[in-house]
Amino acid sequence: MANEKFAYAPAPESRAVVDLAPSYGLFIDGEFAEAADGTVFKTVSPSSEEVLAEVARAGEADVDRAVKAARKAFQSWGALPGAERGKYLFRIARILQERSRELAVLESLDNGKPIRETRDVDLPLVAAHFFYYAGWADKLSYAGYGPDPRPLGVAGQVIPWNFPLLMLAWKIAPALAAGNTVVLKPAETTPLSALFFADVCRQAGLPRGVVNILTGYGDAGAALVAHPDVDKVAFTGSTGVGRAIARSVAGTRKKVTLELGGKAANIVFDDAPIDQAVEGIVNGIFFNQGHVCCAGSRLLVQESVQEEVLDALKRRMSTLRVGDPLDKNTDIGAINSAEQLARITSLAEAGEAEGAERWAPACELPSSGYWFAPTLFTGVTQAHRIAREEIFGPVLSVLTFRTPAEAVEKANNTPYGLSAGIWTEKGSRILSMANKLRAGVVWANTFNKFDPTSPFGGYKESGYGREGGRHGLEGYLAGAADPTSEHASEKESATNEGV
Repeated sequence: MANEKFAYAPAPESRAVVDLAPSYGLFIDGEFAEAADGTVFKTVSPSSEEVLAEVARAGEADVDRAVKAARKAFQSWGALPGAERGKYLFRIARILQERSRELAVLESLDNGKPIRETRDVDLPLVAAHFFYYAGWADKLSYAGYGPDPRPLGVAGQVIPWNFPLLMLAWKIAPALAAGNTVVLKPAETTPLSALFFADVCRQAGLPRGVVNILTGYGDAGAALVAHPDVDKVAFTGSTGVGRAIARSVAGTRKKVTLELGGKAANIVFDDAPIDQAVEGIVNGIFFNQGHVCCAGSRLLVQESVQEEVLDALKRRMSTLRVGDPLDKNTDIGAINSAEQLARITSLAEAGEAEGAERWAPACELPSSGYWFAPTLFTGVTQAHRIAREEIFGPVLSVLTFRTPAEAVEKANNTPYGLSAGIWTEKGSRILSMANKLRAGVVWANTFNKFDPTSPFGGYKESGYGREGGRHGLEGYLAGAADPTSEHASEKESATNEGV
């Protein structure tokens, strides 16, 4: 009986709260419009493979049109007093709260993540980021970036599919607070929440052209990054694409922020509170189906407690419920796409072929959609592909260590450096380990905790720059005596007009 799941009656959230149109256009200069060449693509629900809507596919001509609209809008938006810009951000934040149920359902439909996560994590954080940066809008001279920081101009932003609306908030909120205008390209598998956000902007009365949304594929993102009239590039996604972006902007004066992949170590010492640690391990790797760049995908357990931790972890994994993302009982939703499912499956098979021992709880997966059961591997070495490569799915690799020095060495033995977790009752050990781990974020006795006031970013192949907190403003500001864009004189004129 101890391993049996409780029987839960279905508790689905209603789809009726979302009014989906059969087709959507690009959002340019305050209006929805077809792509220049009329090309469209379909977005599907990963839990059912149902076509949700038809969406316009942006090309180079559309990118150029959106950048021109953003450049024109910058003349007045960049000159607007910070307090006035802050009012728009506050208004957007309040509308996001008012429409949070609608947006949570939409995100679960288009992304596949459980409604409990979109409702209780994503949407509250989205609104919190806009509230937070609204407060900064009239205090930029106190942010530590010079006495008279100026906006850069047009920000080209490309976001991933794992947290569509939250990544949008991470990028758009600080950009607008600093006085920049935005052209944003969401991922092709999750375009709907960004398009609904465009409607939020209109509802908030945001001036035309300040925010532009271009749905499309990688070619649209590449054209946006390479556009000569873009002053700032912000990208969250794979390390491979991040390298391509870095090459594309090399030799230009564009500011760049890259938040890329990760292979985080979650380190459990023998004095850790085991039950608490197990919850942190589960949250670290199975939250959002493991579609998290900072996921704790490598579990490092001190040898003396390995058996106890694994027994408790397997018991906990056996209670996880996989299924309909709109069911409030669901713990693990659908994999975002067939392509991502194929990658996860391939790497899991490689783990078995290389000698690691695979385990997953008994789990009945739905017959349609893209699904993968929560899985862990034991007997993993640092040579295994599953210990080196980012899987971006609900797959945990378990390694062991004997001493803190060995834990640090194994944790840092990765090309990535985005995050890490430490589980121990000793505060001195937490501080000592945190100083030695090459990770942008180190959690102590918790994991995957985010706050708009805290900066987030990585080292090495996990990218550079920070998003969130006061630090998140830096990438969108230029000091008065530090014109970093070819449009510096234009910005200075626009700012002086505001004064």
